[in-house]
Amino acid sequence: MPEAPAQRDNRQGSDVTSLVRLHHRRRGWAFVATGSAIGLAVDAGIDASLPGSRTGTAEAFSAIPLFVLAALAVAGLVVVIVDTSLIHRADAALRMSARASVSHYPWYAHAHRWPPRHPGSWVAAMFMLLAMTTITVYIVPQEVNAWAYVAGAAKQDTFNPVSYSTSCSIMGRRGVSCQTVTQGYLSHSGTNAIWGSQVPLDRPFSVRDPLWAWDTGRILISGDGSAITTIIAGLFFDGIALLLLYVLIVLTRDTSPRRIQRRSAPAGADPDGVRPTHHPADGHHGDRARRRARRGHRQRTARSR
Repeated sequence: MPEAPAQRDNRQGSDVTSLVRLHHRRRGWAFVATGSAIGLAVDAGIDASLPGSRTGTAEAFSAIPLFVLAALAVAGLVVVIVDTSLIHRADAALRMSARASVSHYPWYAHAHRWPPRHPGSWVAAMFMLLAMTTITVYIVPQEVNAWAYVAGAAKQDTFNPVSYSTSCSIMGRRGVSCQTVTQGYLSHSGTNAIWGSQVPLDRPFSVRDPLWAWDTGRILISGDGSAITTIIAGLFFDGIALLLLYVLIVLTRDTSPRRIQRRSAPAGADPDGVRPTHHPADGHHGDRARRRARRGHRQRTARSR
C-alpha cells in the first residue's frame, strides 16, 4: 500500500529532527573532547617545565580533574565517531536539510548558550570547565612565582638538598609518568622547597626565592624557559576559569523568573500583561482596505470628469 503524502512528510520531518539532534550532540561532544585534550596537553606542559609539581597535597588533589578530563576526552571522541557514522548513513537530502538547520549555530556557543541544544553534552562541558578551573586553583602559586621570576622580583637564596622523592603525573598517551625530585630547604627563609630533578645531596646551590611558597609554589623555577611556559599555561587556565564564570552569569540571567516570564509571554503582549489594542485598519487587511478605498476614489473622480 503506497504511503500517504502527509505520512511521508511527517516521517521525513521526524528524520530531519533526529539528524539535527545528532548534529548538536556531535558538536557538543566535539567541544568537550577538544577542550579536554587541550587541557591535558597544557597541564602536561606545566609538568614538563616544572617537574615535581605533583608532590605533596597537589599530587592527590590534581589527579581528580586530570582523570575527569581524560574520561571526557575519550567519551567525547567515541560519541563523535558514532554520531558521524549515523549521520552519513542517512539520506543525502535529509542530511542537507539537517545541516541547514544547524549551520547558524556555531560550535563554540555550546558552553554558554541557554537553553542548550543537547543537555547531556552541555553537562559534560560544565564538568570539563569545572575540572580545568580546579587545575587553575592549584597552579596559581606557580603562576605567581613565574611572574615574579620574569619580573626580577624574586630574591636570591640558597637551596639545601636533603632527600629524594617521587613525583608522578599524567602525560597524555604515555599514561602516568614518574620521576625523582629533590626535597630541601632555603637558607634565608627556611622554607621547604622542591627542585624538579635529582641533584647531589648536601651540596647547596643558588636559586630564586618563591614569592608564594604554598604547596605547588614550593617548586623552584630553574630558568626563564620554565617560567614563561608556566605563565602561558596559567593564562590558558585563567581564561577557562573566566569562561566558567561567564557561563554561570549567563545561566543566572537566562533562568531568572523575570526572563522566564518575559520569554513565556505571548508575542505583542505588554510586560504588565495588557495586550495592545488592535485597530481594524492596521495590519495586512487594513492595508488592503485602504488600497481599495483609494482605487474607488480615483474611479469616482475619473467618472466625474
